[in-house]
Amino acid sequence: MLKLLVVNREGKEEAIEAQKGVSLMENLRAGGFEEVLALCGGSCACATCHVYVDPAFADRLPPIDDNESGLLESSTHRTGSSRLSCQITMTDALDGVRVRIAPED
Repeated sequence: MLKLLVVNREGKEEAIEAQKGVSLMENLRAGGFEEVLALCGGSCACATCHVYVDPAFADRLPPIDDNESGLLESSTHRTGSSRLSCQITMTDALDGVRVRIAPED
Protein backbone atom coordinates (compact mmCIF):
# COMPACT_ATOMS: atom_id res chain seq x y z
CA MET A 1 0.00 0.00 0.00
CA LEU A 2 1.00 3.57 -0.67
CA LYS A 3 0.56 6.59 1.58
CA LEU A 4 -1.75 9.41 0.51
CA LEU A 5 -2.11 12.67 2.46
CA VAL A 6 -5.50 14.28 1.96
CA VAL A 7 -6.67 17.72 3.04
CA ASN A 8 -10.46 17.95 3.02
CA ARG A 9 -12.49 21.08 2.31
CA GLU A 10 -12.49 22.04 5.99
CA GLY A 11 -8.68 21.97 6.05
CA LYS A 12 -8.29 18.77 8.06
CA GLU A 13 -5.39 16.60 6.87
CA GLU A 14 -5.56 12.82 7.07
CA ALA A 15 -3.17 10.10 5.94
CA ILE A 16 -4.75 7.11 4.26
CA GLU A 17 -3.48 4.00 2.53
CA ALA A 18 -3.83 4.06 -1.24
CA GLN A 19 -3.89 1.09 -3.56
CA LYS A 20 -1.25 1.04 -6.29
CA GLY A 21 -2.63 0.89 -9.84
CA VAL A 22 -5.95 2.45 -8.81
CA SER A 23 -6.95 6.02 -9.62
CA LEU A 24 -6.47 8.73 -7.06
CA MET A 25 -10.23 9.34 -7.28
CA GLU A 26 -11.08 5.74 -6.39
CA ASN A 27 -8.60 5.81 -3.51
CA LEU A 28 -10.15 9.02 -2.17
CA ARG A 29 -13.64 7.54 -2.35
CA ALA A 30 -12.48 4.30 -0.70
CA GLY A 31 -10.89 6.43 2.02
CA GLY A 32 -14.27 7.94 2.86
CA PHE A 33 -13.87 11.33 1.19
CA GLU A 34 -17.44 11.77 0.00
CA GLU A 35 -16.61 15.36 -1.05
CA VAL A 36 -15.13 13.76 -4.16
CA LEU A 37 -18.41 13.23 -5.97
CA ALA A 38 -16.98 11.69 -9.15
CA LEU A 39 -20.37 11.93 -10.83
CA CYS A 40 -19.10 10.55 -14.14
CA GLY A 41 -17.52 7.53 -12.44
CA GLY A 42 -14.03 8.39 -13.55
CA SER A 43 -14.60 8.73 -17.28
CA CYS A 44 -13.21 12.29 -17.42
CA ALA A 45 -16.59 13.79 -18.28
CA CYS A 46 -17.07 16.13 -15.31
CA ALA A 47 -14.89 17.99 -12.83
CA THR A 48 -16.38 16.73 -9.57
CA CYS A 49 -13.15 14.98 -8.57
CA HIS A 50 -11.05 18.17 -8.79
CA VAL A 51 -8.05 18.23 -6.45
CA TYR A 52 -4.92 20.30 -5.95
CA VAL A 53 -1.77 18.17 -6.11
CA ASP A 54 1.31 19.18 -4.13
CA PRO A 55 3.59 20.95 -6.65
CA ALA A 56 6.54 18.87 -5.39
CA PHE A 57 4.92 15.90 -7.18
CA ALA A 58 4.08 17.74 -10.43
CA ASP A 59 6.89 16.10 -12.41
CA ARG A 60 5.66 12.64 -11.33
CA LEU A 61 2.15 13.09 -12.74
CA PRO A 62 1.00 12.08 -16.20
CA PRO A 63 0.68 15.09 -18.50
CA ILE A 64 -2.68 16.82 -18.52
CA ASP A 65 -4.53 16.27 -21.79
CA ASP A 66 -6.86 18.65 -23.63
CA ASN A 67 -10.03 16.97 -22.32
CA GLU A 68 -8.97 17.20 -18.68
CA SER A 69 -7.75 20.76 -19.15
CA GLY A 70 -11.05 21.75 -20.78
CA LEU A 71 -13.06 20.31 -17.91
CA LEU A 72 -10.89 22.12 -15.36
CA GLU A 73 -11.48 25.37 -17.27
CA SER A 74 -15.12 25.11 -16.18
CA SER A 75 -14.06 25.43 -12.53
CA THR A 76 -13.80 28.84 -10.93
CA HIS A 77 -11.28 27.28 -8.53
CA ARG A 78 -8.67 26.12 -11.06
CA THR A 79 -5.05 26.75 -10.10
CA GLY A 80 -1.69 25.66 -11.48
CA SER A 81 -1.85 22.53 -9.31
CA SER A 82 -5.39 21.52 -10.32
CA ARG A 83 -5.98 18.02 -11.61
CA LEU A 84 -8.88 15.63 -11.98
CA SER A 85 -8.19 12.80 -9.58
CA CYS A 86 -9.74 10.27 -11.97
CA GLN A 87 -6.85 10.91 -14.38
CA ILE A 88 -4.07 10.04 -11.94
CA THR A 89 -3.17 6.43 -11.24
CA MET A 90 -1.39 5.79 -7.97
CA THR A 91 2.16 4.57 -8.55
CA ASP A 92 5.24 4.10 -6.39
CA ALA A 93 6.39 7.55 -7.56
CA LEU A 94 3.30 9.09 -5.91
CA ASP A 95 3.82 7.43 -2.53
CA GLY A 96 3.32 10.19 0.06
CA VAL A 97 1.64 12.65 -2.30
CA ARG A 98 -0.44 15.37 -0.65
CA VAL A 99 -3.67 16.48 -2.26
CA ARG A 100 -6.27 19.04 -1.25
CA ILE A 101 -9.87 18.54 -2.32
CA ALA A 102 -10.91 21.58 -4.34
CA PRO A 103 -13.96 23.64 -3.36
CA GLU A 104 -17.21 22.58 -4.98
CA ASP A 105 -18.28 24.59 -8.03
